Amino acid sequence: MASFRSYLNSPVGPKKTHFWGPSNCNWWVWQGREEIKKPPDMISGNMTGAIFVFSALFMRFAWMVQLRNYPLLTCHASNETMQLYQLSRWAKGNGGGAVAVN
Repeated sequence: MASFRSYLNSPVGPKKTHFWGPSNCNWWVWQGREEIKKPPDMISGNMTGAIFVFSALFMRFAWMVQLRNYPLLTCHASNETMQLYQLSRWAKGNGGGAVAVN
């Protein structure tokens, strides 16, 4: 019981925002799974690229912050993988990576 109580009151325990932060809205990978069902011409290269960069920056943040935030790192690494796959689908759908400017 003492070890459970110390976990509850620790700086990374469930009473702190550090613990619950990534569970909020960062599991975009679930949305990415739905996007796989869409044809590649429906993928926005600009948006997918922006989310790819965003997740890369937050992966670095989660790793560099004191008290490393492994849940945040995990969810952004998952999202980074999904966005990389979506970017590859988008590039193949646009003739092998040619960027179309509207």
